[in-house]
Amino acid sequence: MKQLHRRLRNKASRGFRGYPVGTVAFYGPDNKRASKVAVSIVPRAGAEPTHLERWLSEDHDVRDDPDICDAVLAFLKSHAVRSVVMTDRIIGCPHEEGVDYPSGQACPQCPYWAKRDRWTGKLIE
Repeated sequence: MKQLHRRLRNKASRGFRGYPVGTVAFYGPDNKRASKVAVSIVPRAGAEPTHLERWLSEDHDVRDDPDICDAVLAFLKSHAVRSVVMTDRIIGCPHEEGVDYPSGQACPQCPYWAKRDRWTGKLIE
């Protein structure tokens, strides 16, 4: 199991322990390699996330990177996170619609996700 994923999964498995909540999502060019992890902080019930950090890797899986692992855990600790919620899989392309490619279009760099439901991984068409 990937180092970052394992350590965060352990935190998430503890269940809800109160706010603030750290949310963790993995993104990648396909469903095998996570090239991005995005972590946000939800300070209280019903609130929008107040902080968002992203860590990227062009050539390896972010879940295997000890520096990224340490940075994510330090970010969560710096916001006194009491609960962690995270996705159980890579949930989509690491590029941002409207920023890295035009809104409403598929990412030209990640054809794997072009016609795929990012939550189930199943083809849409």
